[in-house]
Amino acid sequence: MNRLIVIVLFEGVDLLDVTGPPEVFSLVPRETTELVGYEVVLAAETPDPVTTAAGVRILPDATFDEVGARAIDTLLVPGSVEVDGERRIHPVIEPGTVARVKALATRSRRVASVCVGAHILAAAGLLDGKRATTHWSTAQRLAADHPAVRVDPDPIFIREEGEVWTSAGISACLDLSLALVAEDFGEPVALRVARQLVMYLKRPGGQSQFSVPLEQVSTTRRVEDLRHHILNNIDRRLTVPDLAAYAHVSDRQLTRIFKTELGTTPHAYIESARVELAGNLLETTDDTLERVASRCGFGTVDTLIRAFRRRLATTPSEYRARFRVTPVRPIRPIRPVRPVRRTT
Repeated sequence: MNRLIVIVLFEGVDLLDVTGPPEVFSLVPRETTELVGYEVVLAAETPDPVTTAAGVRILPDATFDEVGARAIDTLLVPGSVEVDGERRIHPVIEPGTVARVKALATRSRRVASVCVGAHILAAAGLLDGKRATTHWSTAQRLAADHPAVRVDPDPIFIREEGEVWTSAGISACLDLSLALVAEDFGEPVALRVARQLVMYLKRPGGQSQFSVPLEQVSTTRRVEDLRHHILNNIDRRLTVPDLAAYAHVSDRQLTRIFKTELGTTPHAYIESARVELAGNLLETTDDTLERVASRCGFGTVDTLIRAFRRRLATTPSEYRARFRVTPVRPIRPIRPVRPVRRTT
């Protein structure tokens, strides 16, 4: 039987928060031989169309009262922001929506927020005592408004005990959705779905919102070629002379190019890329630390550990314990409920 995912709608909701996850979930049947997948239901207070922040109108599939009569596998809460006259960003936290989320959460196996939807979960008391993330621009506000929540603005998504997930900025809804697919149907299925979406990489939850591919953007073709060369040869010996020879420049010129274009040194960039890949492997595989160190070009476990301490202030083992993707779980039977008839 398909897993029921309910996505909460409200006026002014961010469009991609709502439409991104269903695109991921819809590809699961194509990438698995199992005769199960997801049933996605968009729920709102009334059956009337909801106008998103982008001005696009969405028609709900059901009302909150209707879905409240069913056992929900995943309650997905998107977000929205308002900008005041001084260009300050404020998360939208409508009391009626908070009350509905709080009630529906009691009927849900797990609850997840997209972007600033974390503020709604926090207002509903669902994040108290838990570690959570949100879009970096509202993280300080979340921490100030809800001292009981341990806000971490860096990861792209976080999973906490009690099946509560939070994710970062808008496009991170795809990473969150892929992580949910990995938990439900296994990592290989999630990776195949990511490939169908032509995503650069299925990013691990522990990855920073400002990762190597996203934060360090260059303006020249030569630097882009160097970056791709590094990522494609990350398990090999990469020195300044090696990269300089590849780019047909001197060692000094190569260092100057990295400093000007990427704001860092070649060594620091390579180490960041290796730590990022290592984090992905620690989350999604059972590779030993020796294997991870080899695949990422660190050479030895000691070098891997020192790099993690420098970049993430933790060890590879501690990172794996915190962010490891759990094995696929059997589907919990969902009791079918007759649809509620609307009366006019």
